[in-house]
Amino acid sequence: MTDKAWARIEPLLPPVAGRGRHWRDHRQVINAILWKLRTRAPWRDLPERYGPWKTAHERLRIWTADGTWERILDHVVVKDDSVGAVEWTISVDSSNVRAHQHSAGARKKGDAPASGSKPSPSTGKHSAGPEAD
Repeated sequence: MTDKAWARIEPLLPPVAGRGRHWRDHRQVINAILWKLRTRAPWRDLPERYGPWKTAHERLRIWTADGTWERILDHVVVKDDSVGAVEWTISVDSSNVRAHQHSAGARKKGDAPASGSKPSPSTGKHSAGPEAD
């Protein structure tokens, strides 16, 4: 993360000093989170230079729960979008578009039911199974 980006994000973060143990540096943790999100690699593959993967994962979980992560994203996107520095790219594929629950397993019109099935209510005829060939 550049010094300029860090200067914009740092004021949005909770203070590091507090009760209990000293937290790992926020900048290092944000770099770890950004690396993970950019690469889509498992948390366990986080390079050592970012510190323990569990620290980054837990900090993201905490920041997501308390709204800190959303504030960071909102601030960065609004600022960058206002100066035309955000390129909006949307990708839709089957991993994030789900079919309706009733679309799974329905018989298509014209498909023959499995052999040994009951007669069709409209024609009264049995379908010819694969053994009829």
